Amino acid sequence: MGFFSRLFGRFFEGTKVKILMVGLDNSGKTTILNMMKPKKVSLSTAPTVGYSEEVFTKGGVQIAAVDMSGQGKYRNLWESQVDECEGIVFVIDATDKLRFAVAKDELDTLLDNHRLRERPVPILVFANKMDVPGAAQPLECMKALTLETIRDRPWNIFPSDALHNVGIEPGLKWLVDAVKRYKAELKPTN
Repeated sequence: MGFFSRLFGRFFEGTKVKILMVGLDNSGKTTILNMMKPKKVSLSTAPTVGYSEEVFTKGGVQIAAVDMSGQGKYRNLWESQVDECEGIVFVIDATDKLRFAVAKDELDTLLDNHRLRERPVPILVFANKMDVPGAAQPLECMKALTLETIRDRPWNIFPSDALHNVGIEPGLKWLVDAVKRYKAELKPTN
């Protein structure tokens, strides 16, 4: 067992986290999800149709991830999953600068959902495909999504290269930590 797994497990053992994975089509959501799992699976993925659910344990944390399709005809399904999510992973393709505005609109629409506005669930943004020359840096992605205007919930952006499993673990660790704090704030005190 590696150092990260031991550290991750010690702090979060017994924690259950339900996350919603969203982003435009071909941004790398499913590949990132596959890299999050303890047992890595094939890098060849097919586009998600509708959504798929995966449950796995990572470092003592049970993660239930809902991988939502990013295809335009399925994006309206995103809001059907917000009621139970405790964290959001939004993946942006850092090489697809022409669709940054569409990604921003979809993120804004999701965050405008009245059921999500009432709950300050944390948001992790992966600026994915950082291995590709010309990819936008995380700061450029942050500005394109206007993340700095999000004041009602914790958020963070991590550079990632899903194909080579770069940046995924630190991002997931941040999200689990943020979800744990969010859940602690929900518990009534005596």
